[in-house]
Amino acid sequence: MIRVRDLYKDLAKYDSKEVVLKGWLRNNRSQKEFGFIDLNDGSCFETTQVVYGIALENFKEIQKYRAGSGLEIKGKVLVTPNNKQPFEIQALEVKLLADSAEDYPIQPKRHTKEFLRVHAHLRPRTNLFSAVFRVRSLAAHAIHSFFQEQDFIYCHTPLITGNDGEGAGEMFKVTTLDMDNLPRTDKNEIDYKKDFFAKKVGLTVTGQLEAEAFAQSMRATYTFGPTFRAENSNTQRHASEFWMIEPEVAFNELADNMKLAEDMLKYVISYLLEKAPSEMTFFNKFVEKGLIEKLTKIVECDKFKELTHKEAITLLLESGEKFANLPKYDDDLSTEHEKFLTKHFNGPVFVKDWPKEFKAFYMRLNDDNETVAAMDLIVPGSGELIGGSQREERLDVLLKRMKELDIEEADLDWYLDLRRFGGVKTSGFGLGFERLIMYVTGVDNIRDVVPFPRTPKNASF
Repeated sequence: MIRVRDLYKDLAKYDSKEVVLKGWLRNNRSQKEFGFIDLNDGSCFETTQVVYGIALENFKEIQKYRAGSGLEIKGKVLVTPNNKQPFEIQALEVKLLADSAEDYPIQPKRHTKEFLRVHAHLRPRTNLFSAVFRVRSLAAHAIHSFFQEQDFIYCHTPLITGNDGEGAGEMFKVTTLDMDNLPRTDKNEIDYKKDFFAKKVGLTVTGQLEAEAFAQSMRATYTFGPTFRAENSNTQRHASEFWMIEPEVAFNELADNMKLAEDMLKYVISYLLEKAPSEMTFFNKFVEKGLIEKLTKIVECDKFKELTHKEAITLLLESGEKFANLPKYDDDLSTEHEKFLTKHFNGPVFVKDWPKEFKAFYMRLNDDNETVAAMDLIVPGSGELIGGSQREERLDVLLKRMKELDIEEADLDWYLDLRRFGGVKTSGFGLGFERLIMYVTGVDNIRDVVPFPRTPKNASF
């Protein structure tokens, strides 16, 4: 048996040779004396055309094989340089390995994304989702390659945690307590001492705090794993379960952090353009026109533009543009603001030095005592892609900030130890992996870049 991928790698070697393929029938176009089967064996994005004729003893049975069926094909490879496909298989034998029922949902026609979400277990068999999840796999490999080539330590941070790293309180609770008979304290509060971990815990929203502990020893570390947000936000860009890439580097300041983020993004995009040409061409043609040009421009950009949050707001206010949301110096940027900035600078933009009021407690306070050393990378077409900061290494300043935000010291005593015992400057960022996949594929809904999405009121499969 040979894989279709192997044929594409060295087609001249197999020209006019007999081969055996195993795969799934995508489409069967039968005529009176011959027929065509589109076969995909899962080894690559492309399907292979198999031509079968009336001379085959089971010709009439083959004509009835339905989409989704598993087949074994023995045939001769014929190079067809003048045709749409570079080769085809002249079938000598066609064997049914697994039949597909008549009500198979994925027929050879265009299906809506909404329909395919209902059949998420079958949608990888379509061109769009085959391409998306192949690119997702390659992008994950590229992320690891980028950091490993720079000697970063890959840290597996816990999924069950007792701290809310973002301070937002949007955590899924983890418990083994009987919901119908909760133990109570004398104050009629839930007695978490009777729970499995003897304390209140939840699913992690970030691995950053634990990554900081490793950075204070290993210098350069990163996490890449699932994170969870119990945020009731039913939008195209939010999911309740998603993957995060979070590097953390000791002795790095904000400028170093931005350079790392830029280098990583360029590396991943370059890797995908090289390793997934068929998939990227498909996206460019059917999902987002001009996608390859957009991504190539990112890679070839000398240096991403940088400006402070204050400078960004001033630019927006003086632009003469009429925004639905008025830009404010003490507020976040909206989608329309981000779109304007990337269009104005014709590329990605780092917005840095944000007002402390709407940033996390661990971000380093700037000398103006009003802003923090934080940065967001916004990119054309997607808005914010990466968010990060230099961390507050000064214990007294961190304690004051936690007090302002009513964050209990006891819950993060171990985190404060990192400042007490030789804590140097560190910086890092978070990149939502699904946001990255949306950006590099042009797919506009996060539900379509996650194999089995978890969103409010949806946990199927």
